[in-house]
Amino acid sequence: MSVHGLLLAAGAGTRMGGPKALVHDTDGSWLRRAAAVLRDGGCDDVTVVLGAGAGRARDLLADEQAGVVVAEDWAEGMGASLRAGLAALAGGDADAAVVTLVDLPDLTAEVLARLLATGADRATLARAAYDGVPGHPVVLGRDHWGGVRD
Repeated sequence: MSVHGLLLAAGAGTRMGGPKALVHDTDGSWLRRAAAVLRDGGCDDVTVVLGAGAGRARDLLADEQAGVVVAEDWAEGMGASLRAGLAALAGGDADAAVVTLVDLPDLTAEVLARLLATGADRATLARAAYDGVPGHPVVLGRDHWGGVRD
């Protein structure tokens, strides 16, 4: 099975003071860290969906092993970013997409690996849970992409 990481990083981050893709802390860029978590956690490939600050964010990813998609309608919300990302993956051969958000700097590769260990195929729908509370990342099998985009 082929699993593709899909990182949603298009938001304006108005409460954060600027585009989410450009946020960093003492450990570095959240964008670069999230892309690495997807790769290190078991994704075969990674695609990053950008919007606000796309030009500068693309520069941050220049030496990363990640594809980039710009959601032109990013201001419509996270759904627009998810649609753009899944549309970009539809032409490839991935059986499932692991979707996560750039503004989860505490997400680790170990969490992602545990989620993927439960299985990821074309029919999968799964999500991480923390003390019983569902959260990100989520796994969307290819069979569900059309319905999610709709």
